Amino acid sequence: MTSPAFRPTHVVPQHGMPAWEAPDPARPTVALDPLLPVQLVERRGDWGHILCANGWSAWVDGRFLVAVPQDPPTTDAGPLTRGADPRPLLARAGRALDGYRSAVEDLAAGGLDGESFRSRTRGLRIGVVVDGEAVWLYDPEHGRWVYADGSRLSTYATDDGPRAEADPGHAPTQVVSPDGP
Repeated sequence: MTSPAFRPTHVVPQHGMPAWEAPDPARPTVALDPLLPVQLVERRGDWGHILCANGWSAWVDGRFLVAVPQDPPTTDAGPLTRGADPRPLLARAGRALDGYRSAVEDLAAGGLDGESFRSRTRGLRIGVVVDGEAVWLYDPEHGRWVYADGSRLSTYATDDGPRAEADPGHAPTQVVSPDGP
């Protein structure tokens, strides 16, 4: 279940990333999916404690999380323009989900083997987070996450990987709030 207070502060890099139960390399857990929106809630040096929309949390190498703007972009009340209309992207997301659902049904019914399922779903990418009037959609055609408030959409985060720092240093433990510094 999505927490009403969940607001993504970062996304997982485009190739996914490992995660740990605790800030200890000896306690691995499942890997995180590429471009998954997460909320960074704590930092301990290079470690970042993240929260997912479903309430699951883990520790990651926080240096590789891709930061997104603190607040979704604002939109004005002007008329829709073709490029700012969220409906085409919502339709593409719906078709992608329908295609995936069809492949899952065929696999479950025994009409596909594992390799055929992988082949049929290869390259399929979809991402949707709906929170009341707000929606975050992954646009695979342009390699970006967009935010929409029901009438307009604007870029929220891109697939561009994190920029490497010459010396990221080791920060002390710090609680990070999505509502302010």
